[in-house]
Parts: sequence; C-alpha cells; structure tokens
Amino acid sequence: MLCDRCKQNIATVNYVEIINGHKLESHLCRDCYVELTGDPAENDGSVFWTNLYGDGSAVEAAACPVCGTTYSDYKRTGLVGCATCYDVFKELLLPQIRSIQGKDTHVGTAALNNDEYGLLRKLKSLQERLEAALKDRRYAEANLLNRQIKDINKKLYGGDSDE
Repeated sequence: MLCDRCKQNIATVNYVEIINGHKLESHLCRDCYVELTGDPAENDGSVFWTNLYGDGSAVEAAACPVCGTTYSDYKRTGLVGCATCYDVFKELLLPQIRSIQGKDTHVGTAALNNDEYGLLRKLKSLQERLEAALKDRRYAEANLLNRQIKDINKKLYGGDSDE
C-alpha cells in the first residue's frame, strides 16, 4: 500500500486516532510520518491530523479522489458519489450502515443455498456429476451422489421424486 500523503513510498505506519467518536486512519511512509509528527519517540499524536489535513477537520474535508464527493456532501444528501466513496469514508459509513441494516456485510439471498433456488442449483450440479461418475464407471462416487440427490429431492418435493 502506498503512503496516503506522498503516494510514492510504501506505507509502513498505520496511524489511528478516535476524535469525537470518529475513527480516523491514515497509512504513511516513515518519512511523511516523521515530517507530520516530529520525532516519533516524543510524539503523542496531537498534531498529526492538523498537519495532515490542515485545520483538523480531517475526514469531513477529505474528498473522494474519483468523484470529488466529501463526507459533508454525504451528510447533507445521504448519497455517496461512487463506489470508491465507500472505501474513502469507510470508518464513518460503517456505523451508520450497521444502525440502518443491522449488519455491514452483504450475505445475499442465495448465499446459504438452503432456499429452493439454491437447492435446485445444487441438484443440477449433483446430477451432472452423477452422470460423469457413471460414464467413468466410478460407482462408489455415483452412489454417494445419488444419496445426496435423494436428500435434496426430499427437501424440495417431500419424497423420493425422480425429477
């Protein structure tokens, strides 16, 4: 990962600070970190964000490098400008997403494959594998696949259907 400030050197310092309940995070190379904070042995981090962004209103003043949307724009409209905004404002958006949706990861409707469509997809795949196993005369594998197909048919149709 490149330094967030100079965009030339490899970032070796991950600086995290919580200000007014907001987590601010920056990835910097050693040179930029020392330049912004002074001697790392004596640094308490108090001047870091002011030096990095100017006036200390760190994330709200930051803009998405792709579309130019600022966090202030998001707060005003409730809309992000592009997909990159989710990465740029991740630490500020995640708590809001969690409060609205109850979670911050997308599972999807077919992720567990326990719904009818997931079972039908699994059934088709097993049937194709069964045909290949029978064609190659792998009867032990075919027997196992046949049992799995019967189990799915029971779930889908309530019995030993041949569909």
